[in-house]
Amino acid sequence: MFHNAVIHRRALHRIPELDNRLPETVQYVRTALTGLHCRIFSPVTGSICAYFDAGKPETVAFRADMDALPVEERSGVPYASVHSGCMHACGHDGHTAMMLTLAELVDARRSELPGNVLFLFQPAEETTGGARPLCETGILQAHRVSRIFGMHLWPGLEAGKVFTRPGPLMARANEVTVTITGKSVHLSRAVQGIDALTAGAEYLRRAYAAVDSLPPDEPRAFLFGKMNSGSVRNAVSGKTVLEGSLRTYREETYSVCRNRLTELGETLAWETGCAVEVDINEGYPAVWNHEALYETICAALGEHAPDLLDAPVLAAEDFSYYQKFVPGVFFFLGLGQTPELHAPEFCFDDERVLPRGVDFLYRLLMLA
Repeated sequence: MFHNAVIHRRALHRIPELDNRLPETVQYVRTALTGLHCRIFSPVTGSICAYFDAGKPETVAFRADMDALPVEERSGVPYASVHSGCMHACGHDGHTAMMLTLAELVDARRSELPGNVLFLFQPAEETTGGARPLCETGILQAHRVSRIFGMHLWPGLEAGKVFTRPGPLMARANEVTVTITGKSVHLSRAVQGIDALTAGAEYLRRAYAAVDSLPPDEPRAFLFGKMNSGSVRNAVSGKTVLEGSLRTYREETYSVCRNRLTELGETLAWETGCAVEVDINEGYPAVWNHEALYETICAALGEHAPDLLDAPVLAAEDFSYYQKFVPGVFFFLGLGQTPELHAPEFCFDDERVLPRGVDFLYRLLMLA
């Protein structure tokens, strides 16, 4: 049965779909679940859930994300994407395959279950955060979920080993857009203009300094990766747009950064005469593993406990929304040395990691 994880993964890898528009993927998952002793339902568009009722007072939940990325595949595998311009470049096919195999195990061994089990196959992790609307349906409360687990395939970690850490695991991600509007005039009348380009450069310099001045024990990352300004070389720029990303872990750190970036815009507007708009989107919260649940898991699993990840990573994940509702722990499953996630070449040759992931998840389930 564990080999089913490889079969599911290859089938799903061929049919990547985007956002919450996942008709082929959802149909595949539904077909795989049909015939199992579970209730199958779809709380939000692009989702599918399976509930195994063991008649117990509490439920353990497992989450898999199903969406892919708008990437043209160059992996060269025989089961490559049949959808042009779309690829499972982040391993969500593997996540879904492992959870489907775990569901099959649950069904085969349902008389042994220590609790009810809820599987959440969600859309839109890569885009709008499909976890949030799923949580907002009340599904976790309605099914008396007491804890939730998820797993992500991760290049660079030892193949087949499971890693995690208590507390911060993945960063809060916020997009920062700064729009500076000045007054464009010809170079010959520059004194009559209001230079949005110079103001933009000054905002960038001060913004980096403001975030860099935080204490070094507050991990964060901040970068403007794009800057557009002006229209011709011999005129004062009338508009500058800076686009960047802010990554933090603690809410307090995020609030300090947000306030500093906003206040900097107000100061620069007063100094330069430009209109300065600083927009910081809501983003995903940080993935913060429940410390007590982590300790319980490690103690109970003994020699099968996950390896400790030395430090949190700066990537983001919407699994964090579930952790706002119930205690949860997120894990990384090592892939060894493979191409990076989101790369057109991303793939992993050692598919034995998938059954190992399922085995670990099953051990977690039996602790519930």
